[in-house]
Amino acid sequence: MLLIPAIDIKDGHCVRLEQGDMNRSTVFSEDPAAMAKHWLSKGARRLHLVDLNGAFAGKPKNETAIKSILKAVGSDIPVQLGGGIRDLETIERLLDDGISTIIIGTAAVKNPGFLQDACTAFAGHIMVGLDAKDGKVATDGWSKLTGHEVIDLAKKFEDYGAEAIIYTDIGRDGMLKGINLEATVKLAQSVRIPVIASGGLSSKKDIQALCAVEDEGVMGVIAGRSIYNGDIDLTEAQQYADQLSKAK
Repeated sequence: MLLIPAIDIKDGHCVRLEQGDMNRSTVFSEDPAAMAKHWLSKGARRLHLVDLNGAFAGKPKNETAIKSILKAVGSDIPVQLGGGIRDLETIERLLDDGISTIIIGTAAVKNPGFLQDACTAFAGHIMVGLDAKDGKVATDGWSKLTGHEVIDLAKKFEDYGAEAIIYTDIGRDGMLKGINLEATVKLAQSVRIPVIASGGLSSKKDIQALCAVEDEGVMGVIAGRSIYNGDIDLTEAQQYADQLSKAK
């Protein structure tokens, strides 16, 4: 079970939102690269970056900050990025810059042909971000709720060649209410590719619950506000997850 620190970038700063609301943001650092190095020093094995401005604008807006993070961590750990990535040229540029995996969210839902092309052109480097509320997928930085069912889209995207699915429960994100375990497991059981949980991680109890369903296909969890607030110590939490996984 991988705990993946999130670095959400808004206006060049590292922030956390509540339920995806850009007007409800907390700035945790004005230096995202320093934050990346901090999580690396705490034992992070992967980083999750989100260009929040890009998610709303439909094109990357924080590439300077993203490049500074990549320079700071070098090739020590893989870095995944989502937020406003809508064309193959952008994917190629970001991969060339050093991003390991691109996360396609809104564009996957609105333009499935683009996702299919991306999975073909950049095999092994494309994840899908499915953000949902009450089982329905949201797009455009979570501002629009669609009629699509999460599981239906996940199966379709798996067939296209997506590497993994990041499943976020919007209602819980940034609220420290605990992971929506039931929905995450249901999704993981419906596809063969790994699922990464996101939204609401708040305690060791969540980590214990996630480790218990690891064999269902849940490979990791995005850690956000809980590790920034200090509710969860990343080093201790990852060691705890490792122990639980080995004990099986």
